[in-house]
Amino acid sequence: MAVEQAALGVHKVMSYSDAGSAFIFGSLVGPKMDVLFDGAGFIFAFRVLPAIIFVTALISLLYYIGVMGLLIRILGSIFQKALNISKIESFVAVTTIFLGQNEIPAIVKPFIDRMNRNELFTAICSGMASIAGSMMIGYAGMGVPIDYLLAASLMAIPGGILFARILSPATEPSQVTFENLSFSETPPKSFIEAAASGAMTGLKIAAGVATVVMAFVAIIALINGIIGGIGGWFGFANASLESIFGYVLAPLAWIMGVDWSDANLAGSLIGQKLAINEFVAYLSFSPYLQTGGTLEVKTVAIISFALCGFANFGSIGVVVGAFSAISPKRAPEIAQLGLRALAAATLSNLMSATIAGFFIGLA
Repeated sequence: MAVEQAALGVHKVMSYSDAGSAFIFGSLVGPKMDVLFDGAGFIFAFRVLPAIIFVTALISLLYYIGVMGLLIRILGSIFQKALNISKIESFVAVTTIFLGQNEIPAIVKPFIDRMNRNELFTAICSGMASIAGSMMIGYAGMGVPIDYLLAASLMAIPGGILFARILSPATEPSQVTFENLSFSETPPKSFIEAAASGAMTGLKIAAGVATVVMAFVAIIALINGIIGGIGGWFGFANASLESIFGYVLAPLAWIMGVDWSDANLAGSLIGQKLAINEFVAYLSFSPYLQTGGTLEVKTVAIISFALCGFANFGSIGVVVGAFSAISPKRAPEIAQLGLRALAAATLSNLMSATIAGFFIGLA
């Protein structure tokens, strides 16, 4: 499929960030780390944060040579009329097929101060409701059917917009224009200046992401510690936020179409995705995909679709840190939108899963 090939291409481009990381951090970003730590050698600070800097510098270059402006005009028209949204909302939604929520702030940097509240909310929701093309390839390697991941990524575009509109109806006209686009306040005068300016902006985004994510993960760990401590008094020492979500979400999984015998598993995986992230949830789901079909095809589809998105509590930290880094004056507004965006993106993922389960059940 064209989307799959494009996702592979994006993954290939983003992999070049490892060259810069290896120059600075040496073997800390090499494959030997996975061997040394038995597959657990992926270090967020050495792999994800440098990728943000690289992609931001690349996007700055694309703005400088005019490619981003062309892409905005073309891709922005795809859903603009069909869904009655602004061109910038349409453009951000389409790019989420290939880029993740870490890169979206870099894409909208030239517009963020002119975007109204609804456009900003839609951009955040679109990023949370989808996964990046590079991540899609990784999850396929875990055994998740690639056709489910591709379909979920495409369905996340209208789904994220739909729930963004439901939770924050559009009330203001768009003020975003697409003339004289520049990634920085002062247009760069050369190719090198554009790359350097983008890299410095990427550093701000990476620092913001690292700072807030570190705090959010620690807070969630604290909450789990409190829950486990209280649960220990009643014989539930292993109680945690994700296990609670598992029991609470089991009926929801059943309503979505999962057999009751598998509803607790599905609810637990959705809970892991919400409380931690989709990577951990897919990692827990992977053994069930490798055991010769112990789950029904319909159940596999529903779970695969439900987990396919960045909607989790940690993502609020990513969004607040990344967007605030490029527009400090809108930081309070962005923080207010975090929980509502998480709700919208989660509903989008669950809706896609329900639709997928319905049609697969008819087959």
